[in-house]
Amino acid sequence: MIRVAAAGDLHVGPEPTGKYRAHLHGIAEQADVFLMAGDLTRHGTLEEGRVAAGELRDLGIPVIAVLGNHDYHSDLEEEMADLLRDAGVIVLEGDGTVVDCDGVRFGVAGGKGFGGGFEGRCAGEFGEPEMKEFVRHTKDFSARLGTALLELDADVRVALTHYSPVEDTLEGEPLEIFPFLGSYLIGEAIDAAGADLAVHGHAHKGTEKGITKGGVRVRNVALPVLQHAYALYCLETPGSAGAEQVRERVSVR
Repeated sequence: MIRVAAAGDLHVGPEPTGKYRAHLHGIAEQADVFLMAGDLTRHGTLEEGRVAAGELRDLGIPVIAVLGNHDYHSDLEEEMADLLRDAGVIVLEGDGTVVDCDGVRFGVAGGKGFGGGFEGRCAGEFGEPEMKEFVRHTKDFSARLGTALLELDADVRVALTHYSPVEDTLEGEPLEIFPFLGSYLIGEAIDAAGADLAVHGHAHKGTEKGITKGGVRVRNVALPVLQHAYALYCLETPGSAGAEQVRERVSVR
C-alpha cells in the first residue's frame, strides 16, 4: 500500500510565511509521497516562487508538482519550475517520473493541463484561429499526458494535473466556467492509459470526489475544497488482496 498525500492551490504571496509548512510537520511519517496540483503562487512571480519552494523543501519524502494557471501569470513558468527543482521538487509538464516507495514503483505523469469543457458543452476546433489554438493546446497536452502515463514503468500510475479531467469534481462551480476549469480530453487520455488515480486542483468551489467514464477515481485536492493542509489516500499495490485500487481517504490534516 502506498500512502499519497495531495494538495493544490496554495496561492502563497510574496511575504515570507512558513504558515503552510507548519501544517506539513510529520508528513513523512504519514505519507510516502506528496503530490502538489498547481497554483502554488498568486501571481507567478519569482518572489512568490521562492516562498512556495521554501514551503515544500526538505519534507523527507518525494514531492511531485505541476504548475497552475496562476503560476503562469507572470510568464515566468520556466524560472518558477527551476526554483522548485532547486528545492528538490519534481516538476512535471506533460512528462512523468517514477519514485521508489518501499520497493513499489510509484509513477506519476502530469502537467498543468488546460480547459475546453466537457462533452456536449465543449469548445470545438472550428472557426477563428484563436479558438482552434485553444482547443489544440488541450489536445496536445492530453496526448502528451496519455503517452507519459503509458510509458511509466511503474506498479501504480497516477495522473497529476491542475485542470480537471471530469465534471464531477466541479460540482458547486458555476456551469458557465466549466470550460475554463477542465476538459474531457484529459479524462479520455487518463482512461486510455488506465491510470490508477487522477488528482487535480483549480476548482475551489468544487467537490473532492469524482470518477472518469472509464472508472478512474478522480480527486480534487484544492485546499478550499479539502479545508485541510492535505488529503491522504491509500493506494493498494499489485498483490494486495481484496481491496479497491484507491481504498479510501484515511485522514486529512
